[in-house]
Amino acid sequence: MSPAILFVCDAGPVTGGGHVMRSLTLAEALSAAGARCSFVETPAVKALLDVYAPRMARTPAGSGTVEEIVEAARAASAFDAVVFDHYGLEVKDHRAGGAGRPVLVIDDLANRPLLADMVLDSGPDRRAEDYRDLVPAGTALLLGPAHAPVRPAFAALRSRTLARRLEPDPPRRVLVSLGLGDLGAITGRVVEAILPLCEDLQLDVVLGADAPSRTKVSALALVYPHVTLHIDSQDMAGLASRADLAIGAGGSSSWERCVLGLPSLLLILADNQRAAARALETAGAVMALEATGQDPALTGALCEDFCSLVQDSRLRMGMSLAAAEVCDGQGAARTATALLTLISRP
Repeated sequence: MSPAILFVCDAGPVTGGGHVMRSLTLAEALSAAGARCSFVETPAVKALLDVYAPRMARTPAGSGTVEEIVEAARAASAFDAVVFDHYGLEVKDHRAGGAGRPVLVIDDLANRPLLADMVLDSGPDRRAEDYRDLVPAGTALLLGPAHAPVRPAFAALRSRTLARRLEPDPPRRVLVSLGLGDLGAITGRVVEAILPLCEDLQLDVVLGADAPSRTKVSALALVYPHVTLHIDSQDMAGLASRADLAIGAGGSSSWERCVLGLPSLLLILADNQRAAARALETAGAVMALEATGQDPALTGALCEDFCSLVQDSRLRMGMSLAAAEVCDGQGAARTATALLTLISRP
């Protein structure tokens, strides 16, 4: 009988949709390998699944409190393993929700004890010693971007896109994608800031249906024909492939842009994104900017770096090569194989 995997993810206005999206990518890889997957369904998780994976099986969890999530996972005894992608859960929750089954925890923080048989942390600077006192002895560690869950559509476009990146043509398209939740209405601020610099550039702006910047960006798209708004886009790989540069957030979308060698301004929107963003910057794969508050200096720094990327073809090509070295897009398949091997052990 095929193994059954239960996913427990966080989502919401502050958290955004990144946990669900990367878990969906892993679930798709597991399904391709013959597993059956289901998600513990809170209202926020439901909203994302209804758009991006309407056929995905669900396990209801009431209003979505931590207690209800953990109880839903514990009670779902038909599943052979549990995947937790939720920073608000700790050892007691992993123990209760795991209920003696193999547990994979997807993490980026390495800042709290975890009860896991396997930990996935795709941070580019993550090392095994970071988890030395946080996980039980014998916990398998899947570390670095080689294990980052990236949707297969990105890897499918990789070779063709990277070849185009090495052509010294002037940029034509810019992708602005700062998270479906649009934390702090950052997308509207960014689009307004760069519009005067984009007379000869097509702007593809991606937002979630409930993003606070939607009204503003919709109005801008009506006035400026070179601005196109994409709501809950189902073709992020295509948009990233066609773009010549991007303004994006940290988190799992960073690896998607790296797979396609997309030169990027990376805005750090949360404290947990900072370490990975700075490591990518050190590697030459991105230009990183702090954007965790309403700092008025952001606009000036953003426009300065944006102009550098637009005007300097060598800078773009160098960033593209560095980004492509970071991640090859095969991480979900590698992680799925490792988890299924863990489950199959007697």
